[in-house]
Amino acid sequence: MLPAVQDRHLPPIRPLTARSVVLSTLLGYHPPALPVRALVRVGGLFGMAEQTIRVALTRMVATGDVTADDGVYQLSSRLVRRQAQQEEGCSPRLKAWDGRWEMAVVTAVSRSLPDRVALRKAMAALRLAEFREGVWIRPDNLVREPGGLPWPDADRVAEQCAFFDSRPAVEPAALARSLWDLDGWATEAVRLHRELDVAASLKDGFIVIAGALRHLLIDPCLPAELLPAHWPGTGLRARYAEFRATYADRLRDYSQG
Repeated sequence: MLPAVQDRHLPPIRPLTARSVVLSTLLGYHPPALPVRALVRVGGLFGMAEQTIRVALTRMVATGDVTADDGVYQLSSRLVRRQAQQEEGCSPRLKAWDGRWEMAVVTAVSRSLPDRVALRKAMAALRLAEFREGVWIRPDNLVREPGGLPWPDADRVAEQCAFFDSRPAVEPAALARSLWDLDGWATEAVRLHRELDVAASLKDGFIVIAGALRHLLIDPCLPAELLPAHWPGTGLRARYAEFRATYADRLRDYSQG
């Protein structure tokens, strides 16, 4: 019997904070650096006072999230890596699928709570789904280059799991449907595509970009033969990239006004 369908969506998006506004704004810039006046102006879009943004920046410098140089704030190298991972995660490279599945099996006998939490986050980032407790699988159609970006918590994952190639003796499309809520993902993708089409204000655009990014990062990116007809993933990805490029220009003009 196949496992029951599980909700693979992330927890609800938390309300915006000054820190999240600053991080999201900088993550959209190349290089990820802006003067304080620009960040204050963006914060004003969300009703955040100048002092609120400045306090958040001070705290972010103290925690190593950003560096400050003559009033210009730049993401730390750690968060620059996060930026690169997000960009790659939105449009992962695919390869032809030959029917094999990746399988990760937890082999560690004793694991701390931080280890278990880190493993779940890493598996989600790798787009593996939990077939049963301690067993994670997905079709082997994603490019996993050794020279590419490192897996999140790669060392901790390697300490806890062994990886195998597998060919489950189950109809592949049915197995995929049991692991991912494909209809639910598609419905939300269509809604986000529509929101990107109608988001006119900078505030609305900021929010829908965050939602679309979050949704694309949990796209299972399955082989075409395992997806329902008219799968909206490719369309959302293209619309997101187009909207984000235009939005970055608008936000840049606004922040420098």
